[in-house]
Amino acid sequence: MTKKINLFANLKSDFASGLVVFLVALPLCLGIALASGAPLFAGIISGVVGGLVVGYLSQSHISVTGPAAGLTAIVLTAISDLGAYNIFLLAGLIAGIIQLALGFLKAGSISNYFPTNVIEGMLAGIGVIIFLKQIPHAFGYDPDHEGDFGFLQPDGENTFSEIFHMINHVQPGSIIITLVSLTILIAWTKFDFLKRLKLVPAALIAVIAGIALNEVFIQSGSNLAIGNQHLVALPVPTSFQEFASIFVAPDFTAITNSKVWITAITIAVVASIETLLCIEAADRMDVQKRYTDTNVELKAQGVGNIISSLLGGLPMTSVVVRTSANNNAGAKSKMSTIIHGMLLLISVVAIPAILNKIPLATLAAILLLIGYKLANPKTIKHFWEKGKYQFVPFIATFIGVVFTDLLKGVALGIIISIIFVLKGNMQRAYKFRKEEYKDGDVIHIDLAQEVSFLNKAAVKSTLVSIPENSKVIINASDTVYIAHDVLDLIKEFKNNTAKEENIKVKLVGFKKAYELTNTGEEEKHVFVEHKNN
Repeated sequence: MTKKINLFANLKSDFASGLVVFLVALPLCLGIALASGAPLFAGIISGVVGGLVVGYLSQSHISVTGPAAGLTAIVLTAISDLGAYNIFLLAGLIAGIIQLALGFLKAGSISNYFPTNVIEGMLAGIGVIIFLKQIPHAFGYDPDHEGDFGFLQPDGENTFSEIFHMINHVQPGSIIITLVSLTILIAWTKFDFLKRLKLVPAALIAVIAGIALNEVFIQSGSNLAIGNQHLVALPVPTSFQEFASIFVAPDFTAITNSKVWITAITIAVVASIETLLCIEAADRMDVQKRYTDTNVELKAQGVGNIISSLLGGLPMTSVVVRTSANNNAGAKSKMSTIIHGMLLLISVVAIPAILNKIPLATLAAILLLIGYKLANPKTIKHFWEKGKYQFVPFIATFIGVVFTDLLKGVALGIIISIIFVLKGNMQRAYKFRKEEYKDGDVIHIDLAQEVSFLNKAAVKSTLVSIPENSKVIINASDTVYIAHDVLDLIKEFKNNTAKEENIKVKLVGFKKAYELTNTGEEEKHVFVEHKNN
């Protein structure tokens, strides 16, 4: 039975962390909606549902759900292909139903097979991306929207070229606000009397300071004043009718459209994989080392996507950036996620004009520190010291995530990990020993406990390399399982190759199935299929 969580047990720290996540999530929700070609409020709806609905249903203690950068290309293409946003919403609804079904089918168990070094490589890669992507915003250059974490950008630049391109577009006011914000954020972690003010997070003070500084610049007529293009840009409804028009229902008449179903399956698969990766990462970050039921998580995500689509919101996943912000801010339970959803809902309804005064430079300062903590050089050193079998998949994932995207980077890391497993499996299939006697060499091949079809190539290579006129002892005394492919290979070698090349073969420890006569030996040895019992 699942232990019931007291959502109010750590309200003080959870409220503070929820506030920080809200500040980070607001521009990300808007930026991802913009990149997806969807209405801006669609991102906010997704963030609210992700916080309130998924936050409540999920068993994850620190992960945060919302619109995901990894889905922007899929959503942008789908809206264009389907011809209308409300038809796309139907695809999102079906995707949610598919995710719900995957949860009941226990598909979440696949997350148990994600290697730790790949997850850590993914986190470090995302940390570097966050850090690099925020540098232009910190200097007041904002053509690439918040929420874009792909290497290639819509503005024609890439993560690195954007940094060089910003040199001609630096805003002194943004730099001052970034430096002041960073000073506040760092001071909050250095001085004990500030650490005790947990209910008032440093991020909130930094945001207030950023707004106040810019207002001073504006009122004084200074050229340091930051223009609207460098501030949060939340749409402000001027009437109830305008507010009501934000919510769009799916077009159910398109249910027979094959493109809708293809889009739905694509979203369900990609969103589920991203969520499972994030949940594994969240559990790794959690200082209390609590584990999440990933099947429950898929159900929660499915319900969230169904409700978001019914209200006109974007599809969602568990998201690493917001989860990292939540963890760094000291979240203790999923109440933090729920509070961030509440704050998103209340603020966009009640104080959108105030939110539009927040400088992007202040939010960049918050994300710069989050990125640095995720990409801590100590992590790279840790995996380097563990050896190549741990380090290579880690660094491949890290580089892949930075130069492509999350899914491609993780796929690269997993493929390399599998190659290493197969290579190690082949090497462990047997021990190869050579002993020298007066009348020649005797080659000993001692088979491992399990010899699968994956070991066939290695065994074949070894048998082919045995020189003519040798003596070979193949020992299976300690073996409990041998694949048919390998048995056939050894049988072929003994009955044909060995005779042609005058190789004397002795089989030891093989049990029934094939009865073979040893070359040059009078006794018969039994060569056989092993049983697990």
